[in-house]
Amino acid sequence: MTTHPFYALHRQRMVRVAAATPPASVGDAPANAAAAIALARAAHDRGVDLVVFPELNLTSYAIDDLHLQSAQQSASLAAIVAVRDASRDLKPVLIVGAAIERAGRLYNCAVVIARGRILGVVPKTFLPNYREYYEKRWFVSGAGLHGLTIAIDGEDVPFGVDLFFAASDLPFFTFHAEICEDYWAPTPPSTAGALAGALICCNLSASNIVIGKARERQLLAAAQSARAICAYVYSAAGPGESTTDLSWDGQGLIYELGELLAGSSRFGYAPELAVADIDAERLLQERTRFGTFNDAAMFAGHPETRFRRIGFQHGEDAGDTGLERDVRRFPFVPNDPDKRDADCYEAFNIQVEGLAKRLSATGSKTLVIGVSGGLDSTHALIVAAKAMDRLDRPRSDILGFTMPGFATGEGTKAYAWALMRALGIVADEIDIRPAATQMLKDMDHPFGRGEPVYDVTFENVQAGLRTDYLFRLANQRGGLVLGTGDLSELALGWCTYGVGDHMSHYAVNAGVPKTLIQFLIRWCIRTSQYDEATNQVLAGILAQEISPELVPAGADGALQSTESKIGPYALNDFFAHYVLRHGLAPSKIAFLAWHAWRDADAGRWPADFPEDARVAYDLPTIRFWLEKFLDRFFRTSQFKRSALPNGPKVSSGGAVSPRGDWRAPSDGTARVWLDELAANCP
Repeated sequence: MTTHPFYALHRQRMVRVAAATPPASVGDAPANAAAAIALARAAHDRGVDLVVFPELNLTSYAIDDLHLQSAQQSASLAAIVAVRDASRDLKPVLIVGAAIERAGRLYNCAVVIARGRILGVVPKTFLPNYREYYEKRWFVSGAGLHGLTIAIDGEDVPFGVDLFFAASDLPFFTFHAEICEDYWAPTPPSTAGALAGALICCNLSASNIVIGKARERQLLAAAQSARAICAYVYSAAGPGESTTDLSWDGQGLIYELGELLAGSSRFGYAPELAVADIDAERLLQERTRFGTFNDAAMFAGHPETRFRRIGFQHGEDAGDTGLERDVRRFPFVPNDPDKRDADCYEAFNIQVEGLAKRLSATGSKTLVIGVSGGLDSTHALIVAAKAMDRLDRPRSDILGFTMPGFATGEGTKAYAWALMRALGIVADEIDIRPAATQMLKDMDHPFGRGEPVYDVTFENVQAGLRTDYLFRLANQRGGLVLGTGDLSELALGWCTYGVGDHMSHYAVNAGVPKTLIQFLIRWCIRTSQYDEATNQVLAGILAQEISPELVPAGADGALQSTESKIGPYALNDFFAHYVLRHGLAPSKIAFLAWHAWRDADAGRWPADFPEDARVAYDLPTIRFWLEKFLDRFFRTSQFKRSALPNGPKVSSGGAVSPRGDWRAPSDGTARVWLDELAANCP
C-alpha cells in the first residue's frame, strides 16, 4: 500500500460513509444488535468512518404497543450497550436507532457510538401520526430539548436535539443526525444542523415502502443535500420488520450537493453497506462561495450558537485506501446518456438563444464569422445557423469567410467550404498570405526576407489579419462579428489578445469548454439538428487533430499540435472545472485526476465517448500538465479574460467572464498554487 500522505483520504479532506441495511427482526433486540455489530465490522474492514443504520434498528420499528413493554425497553438498552462494547476496536462512528425512556417519556432516538463510547443521543422531533403511522401513541417528540443528558448503563451522556458531532482531530468530519419524518417536515432539523456546521447530515429511517416512495426519498435526499450544501446519508429499514400491514425495502442512499454517490439494492435479505467517500473540502468551498447559505444562518439566529459541539478523537488515515467515489473524466459532461443529451440540449439552446437575442437587439443585417474547418468555428457556425432559423431569417444573412494562411491544411480548408455550403450560408475566401507577407516585410521580420522563421510574431500576424478582415467586413456589410474562442482556450490563455479567438462582437462559445463542444457537435449529429450532408461534414471535422495551423508542417509532415504545447484538453478541462467551480487545492485536483485517469480500461466508459476518454495518465504526467495549467491560469492569462466581449454562460461548472464567475487581478501570481502542489503531491 502506498503510504505517502497524498494518497490518504483524510489528507484530502474526505470522509468515507456508509448507509447500512442490516437484517431486521420483529423485536428481537439481541439479534438486531448482532446484525449491527456484524455490519460495523464489515464497515471497519472497508475503512468506513461513519455508518448510519435504520430507525429503531436495535429495537425494531413495527412492533406497535410492544414499544411500551418494560422488557422490550430493557432489551433495547442492553442492545445499545452490546454495540457500544463491540465498537471499542472498530474505526467507524456508528449511529444506531433505539427507543429509550427518560423521565417517564419514551423517545425514538439516534444513538451515536464511537470507540466504546456513547457520544450522544438525539431524539426524533417530528412524529408521524397519520395514515399508517401512529407514533404519538408510543413516543414523545424531542422538540425543544436542549442541554440535557440521559443515563445509559450508569453513564450520563448528552441528550437533545441540539447535538452536533465533530472529530477533534479531523475538523472537516462533522455530522448531524435526524430521524425519518424529520426530513419529510417543512423544516427539517438537518437544516439547522447544516447551518451550525455539519457537513454530513444523517437520517435513520424505517419508512415502509409503497409504490413511488423510493423516488420520493431520493428527491428529498437530493434536495436537502443541495439546499443545505451537505452530504446526506439515508438508511431505511429492510426486510425482516413486521409485515402485519406494511412492507420494507431497505433503501440506502448517499447524496452530495444533489448528486447520488451510492445507493443500496432493495428488497434483499443479505446485509448490505452502501459506501461512498464524501468530499468535505468541496462542501466547505461551496459554502464559502454561496452567500445565501450564510445569510440563512444569520436569519435563523446563527444555529452554531445553539448547538452543543460533541467532540471525539477519530484518528487519521495513513496511506492509500482507494476511492469509493466515481470521478468523471469529463466533469462538464455527464456519463449517463440521458443526462448528457439533456445537458447538450440545454447548452446548445442557451447559445442559440443568446446569439438570437444579440442579433435582434443590435439589428445587425448580417453575421460575420471566420470558418477554419476546426472545432470551435464549426460549432459557432452551426449555432449561428440555428439562431437564424429561430429568428425566421435566411441563413444567407450569415457571411462565412475561410482565410487560408501559410500553414492551412487542404483538409481543414475543404471542411470549411463543405460546411458553409451544406448550411447554405454565403461563403467566400480571402487568402491572407500576401497581406501577411507584406506586413512581415514592413516589420523587417526574417520571414519577410525569405528566412523560414516561424515565431510567435509569424503566427500572430496571421491571426491578427484574419480578425482585421472580419471586423472591417462587418463594418462594410452591416454585420456583427461572431467569436469562436471557447472556455478552455480562455482558461489557458491559449488565444491571442485582441484576435478572433479572444475578441469579437459576441463570444458565443466563451462559456463552453472544448470537451463539451465535441459532445455538442456529436449531439447535433445524433439528434438530426441538421441534414445528412451537414452531419457528414461535422463527423469529419470531429475526427481531425486539434491544431492552430499557423506554422507549416515539419519535415516529417506532422502538423502543429495544440495539445503538445498546452496539454490534453481533457485534462485541462478537468483542472479548470475544479479550479473554477470548486476552488479545490491543486494537490486535491491532482488526487482526483489520478483516480479518474490512471486506469485506461475502456470498459469503464460509455461506448460513445471519444478515444481520448480511453487513455491513462500517471501521476507525474498529471502533475506536469497541472503545473502548466496553474501557471497559465493564475499568472499569465487573466488580462485577456478581463477584456472579454459578451457571451452566454452555459455550464454550472463555471465561466471565466469578469462580469460573472471569475474576477481576479490581471497581475496576479501562481506561486501559492504551485507551492501547495509541490508541498503535497509526490
